Amino acid sequence: MHSKVSIVKCKDYEPERVMEATRKAMNLIGGISAFIAPKSKVLVKPNLLMAKGPEFGIDTHPEIVRAVVRILKEINCKIYLGDGPSVWGSQIEKVDEVYARSGVKKICEEEGIELVRFDKRRWRGNLLLTTWLDNCDYVLNLPKFKTHDFMLMTGAVKNLFGLVSGTYKTELHKKYFAQEDFAKMLVDIYEETMPALTIVDSIVAMEGDGPGTSGELRKVGLILAGSDCVALDSILALIMGLKPQDILTTKEAAGRGLGVADINSISIFGERLENIIREPFKLPVPSLVKRIPRPVIELAKKLIKYYPCVEYDNCIRCASCIQACPSKVITMKDDRLVFDYSKCIACFCCQEACPNAAIKIKRNIWAKLAGL
Repeated sequence: MHSKVSIVKCKDYEPERVMEATRKAMNLIGGISAFIAPKSKVLVKPNLLMAKGPEFGIDTHPEIVRAVVRILKEINCKIYLGDGPSVWGSQIEKVDEVYARSGVKKICEEEGIELVRFDKRRWRGNLLLTTWLDNCDYVLNLPKFKTHDFMLMTGAVKNLFGLVSGTYKTELHKKYFAQEDFAKMLVDIYEETMPALTIVDSIVAMEGDGPGTSGELRKVGLILAGSDCVALDSILALIMGLKPQDILTTKEAAGRGLGVADINSISIFGERLENIIREPFKLPVPSLVKRIPRPVIELAKKLIKYYPCVEYDNCIRCASCIQACPSKVITMKDDRLVFDYSKCIACFCCQEACPNAAIKIKRNIWAKLAGL
């Protein structure tokens, strides 16, 4: 089995340049009509994590969205755009704020497409997912390439977690708090939804303690396209300086036969892989434990700990972390955040939800002694 992936250079988000590069990325693998039928209904699913402007590099850039929407309009598709942002609750006005500040609301208004909310859901297998999957013929996936403090990388497969909305995300974090289990759940979503096409916003990526405000922006200057999310994530891993199998979702999905992780079985069009791999990405602090051989990890994992900690100079007391915590271990006392570390599952949802980079990751003495 072979998969096709295109890699196209795009140095910035200038609209004409993004449009040209996006069209080229699609054409290199057969063009939009090879994946999506004309006059069909398409759900465009960007990565809209939080209400931050495009300059923060957290959400899929609105010009990527515009380019994809215009190409879909050329084949007369009915287009819907939506996401289940990391708002950790059912307050729909927060979703509206994410749409507005990320820039996608403006794009939808200018392009005349429908911006939707994932406020209705139904069981699909063992997961509650948005009913917009029933209302549309295809899903077009628009992830943002970033590091992720819990899953190491967020890319093509991880972006589909946004098809879950509201408080059910919190329930999934509680149920699948081990990384391996969470990865299997993400692959369940991928297997259930199987996007027709994925375009990865890798023009400006994120390294370090992503995927939110604690990450560091990194210019990559690329747009990737393909129908196989596993193959796309495999190439993103290589760009990061990792092996595809280092990404748990890639390992799980490839093991189920849902895509290709073997680079020798991926046909790459456009830029040559050896010409785009440069310095390895700075990885999230918790991921450094992956440097230890697995037998040693099994012996040491009870000693080596990473945990969230507040930098009060940055904390604005917005309580986003309290709302985000699936285990409800964070409280506010005397205007200061208090963590019950005995119940903390180290999912780092608090850091992901923090709008002001106030949640940092600390390591205990054993992790420091191990040089992690």
